[in-house]
Amino acid sequence: MNRAEISELMIEKVAEVLGVDQAEIGEQTDLGAEYAVDSLELMEIGARLERALGVRMQIEDLLDMRNVGHAVDLVTARISARPA
Repeated sequence: MNRAEISELMIEKVAEVLGVDQAEIGEQTDLGAEYAVDSLELMEIGARLERALGVRMQIEDLLDMRNVGHAVDLVTARISARPA
């Protein structure tokens, strides 16, 4: 899965959890500042990504993300680090 596909999936999962249209979410979207996302919502986003991608998400990564694009980079790095 490439970065663009991960980005699309991330936006889909974020929109599902927040109950907003995917068009409202972009890589520059700051979930904390723009949507007041709390840690439980971040954990739900992480759980949905884990199920969809088969990669373990660290809660610290989710809590530290600056925006959706940063989260995409973190997930991409986790997938790249998996043994083949």
